[in-house]
Amino acid sequence: MSSIVMEPVPAGYLLSSCSQMPKIEVNGKQIFQLELQEPSPEIKEKARKELRETPDVVEQAKKELQDLLREEEGLDTPYELDQYLVRYLRPTKFYPESALKLIKDYYEFKIKHKNVYDGLVPSKEKNIFSHDVITVLPKRDQEGRRILVLSLGKKWKHNKVSLDEFYKAAVLFSEAAALEPETQICGAQIIFDMDGLSLQQTWQFTPPFAKRIVDWLQDSIPLRIKGIQIINQPYIFNMVFALFKPFLRDKLKSRIIFHGSDRKSLHQHLDPSCLPEEYGGTMTLPLIHGLQWYEMLVKMEPEFEKINCYGYKKGAK
Repeated sequence: MSSIVMEPVPAGYLLSSCSQMPKIEVNGKQIFQLELQEPSPEIKEKARKELRETPDVVEQAKKELQDLLREEEGLDTPYELDQYLVRYLRPTKFYPESALKLIKDYYEFKIKHKNVYDGLVPSKEKNIFSHDVITVLPKRDQEGRRILVLSLGKKWKHNKVSLDEFYKAAVLFSEAAALEPETQICGAQIIFDMDGLSLQQTWQFTPPFAKRIVDWLQDSIPLRIKGIQIINQPYIFNMVFALFKPFLRDKLKSRIIFHGSDRKSLHQHLDPSCLPEEYGGTMTLPLIHGLQWYEMLVKMEPEFEKINCYGYKKGAK
């Protein structure tokens, strides 16, 4: 039996006034929670090696980014909040100018695709969660990365769940993940499970949709996307990938790995201990299903509403 339990969060950490965040328990055992605590010494060492994250670098970068944001006309951000600054400095290795570019790209992207982003909160997206086709695995991978799984094959009823709904759910998950210090440092992996993809489903994909996804992953998400694992793909998946390929730059292209049904190949990138049995894994934690995610994310709604408050002022862009 699953339940949602509220736990206190560090003061001043969130954009909203929420003092508690939800976690998912099954039979009284914690299965998932947003990890907002200080990273472990091992993760801090990873941040030092990969992101230049030392106390002196962090303080200088925060000050410079704060000054840059203060001077950015027409852009409303909570630049006085340290955690907000670090959220964008970590993916850009604490280079303030690069962090400013990421912030501007992020908010410009939301304006460009306002039909998707305007008023995006969990309570409006119950449909996709009720179909149980997108989830985050309860265990991080061997490098501390979160793992997002999208099932775009036989589990997907394309006449009931649109690709835009998949996209919105992925955005909601990414916004939540970007709150976690360990995820900011280690990044995320994405699994696309294409088992049973049909010809009718491939027709749902269009070049504009493909471009939006690629632009989001490459330029407009404050997360380190460290790998995209394509599994169980049938031959007709080549038609889908052909839509995405023209928009991919070398960095992201090199992180897209095709495994088909070869679990040994998948396990070279994701350790079996973090994967469920259906992917050849040994993880014993129960998977979290769609409506459990919905219930959890709805309890975070004030934070999503606050995220939506910031950006370019009307007429500034």
